[in-house]
Amino acid sequence: MEQFSFNYLLILCSLLNIYKGNMHIIYRIFGCLWGFLGITFLLGHGVSCLIPYVIELSDFLLSSVHYVALSFSVFLLGYAEGYKGFQLKFSPRAASRVSVILKEPTYLRIIFAPFFCMGFFDSSTKRKILSYGLTGMITVLIILVAKLPQPWRGIVDAGVLLGLSWGIISFWVFTFRLLFIKNIYVDPELG
Repeated sequence: MEQFSFNYLLILCSLLNIYKGNMHIIYRIFGCLWGFLGITFLLGHGVSCLIPYVIELSDFLLSSVHYVALSFSVFLLGYAEGYKGFQLKFSPRAASRVSVILKEPTYLRIIFAPFFCMGFFDSSTKRKILSYGLTGMITVLIILVAKLPQPWRGIVDAGVLLGLSWGIISFWVFTFRLLFIKNIYVDPELG
């Protein structure tokens, strides 16, 4: 009976082309695309949700205080979120983890590729704590900002919109460079 079930396991592994650790290239490419498109969709969804609130700013008569706050929001969040958060940290690491799926795939990494790329699993303890902590903090901030009245909500969302847009573009650039040009190395912070 034991030999019989082992033979079925060998047949299943050979059909899935994972016998001796060899995974078919189609799975690898699918995992890369799923990770890339999943992150792009998550960030893009945030952008698409913010656009109406920013456009709604044009319906209000803004005072000089509002314009100063808008300038401050766009500059601060563009720099802190877009440049420091996305371009220097998240985008290079997430793109590096996309390339890890291509080089060292597992079924878990392929199925949950966007979450793997964001560092929620198969990462160092520090990376997991930061990923989960930032996700929780961002969720709380989204809830709080949603309670702001216009034009203040639109003012904050304008800065976030710039930061997320910067994040999408920098993620695309880093992913392209790591997968096709391969002239940089970024630590994927694997666990």
